[in-house]
Amino acid sequence: MSFCSFFGGEVFKDHFQPGIYVCAKCGHELFSSRAKYEHSSPWPAFTETLHGDSVAKREERPGALKVTCGKCGNGLGHEFLNDGPKRGQSRF
Repeated sequence: MSFCSFFGGEVFKDHFQPGIYVCAKCGHELFSSRAKYEHSSPWPAFTETLHGDSVAKREERPGALKVTCGKCGNGLGHEFLNDGPKRGQSRF
């Protein structure tokens, strides 16, 4: 699945069916639907990754990490620190 859709509605933003979200490029498991929540951003929002190696992260700026697929390096967006639904949680 591709997270960013800049030229139209993101088809997975309002999709809340049970399942696993995978990398659009290689199929690596990234997020569970159990970690998905409604957010005002135009993209799907998750509180945590499915596995410890689901994604790779590097600091892009204070409070925001650049996130890529842990297997193939496909760009997935960002992890925003302390911006999740509960205090101290991140938002992917």
